[in-house]
Amino acid sequence: MARILLADDDAAVRDVVRRALQSEGHEIAIAQDGQEALDLLLATPSAFDLIVSDVHMPGIDGLTLGAKAIAAAPKIKIVLMTAYADGADKASSLKPNLKTVLTKPLTLDQIRTAIKAALAG
Repeated sequence: MARILLADDDAAVRDVVRRALQSEGHEIAIAQDGQEALDLLLATPSAFDLIVSDVHMPGIDGLTLGAKAIAAAPKIKIVLMTAYADGADKASSLKPNLKTVLTKPLTLDQIRTAIKAALAG
């Protein structure tokens, strides 16, 4: 299955998303914020197939993380999560790597379906 980098500053969201993706057989690396995620990615740019990131995080946000990830690993796929309406509008700059923007709160089915589609596309 896929190697996924998960970045969210909310521990509860990280836990739910991690469990949903691990139940599908994916290998998950966890980052508590954008800087930690970027550090993990830059250490080995080819280590991940997909980044799943919150848009609004302290320090490096999900949009900046996505842009820097694409620069380091041009084929990486990105799924963003946001609780704010403006997240999807601002995220268009990450296309074609950006596969979808999910609106929080999320259901397990939404997470699984979005990740499956992102990895297939």
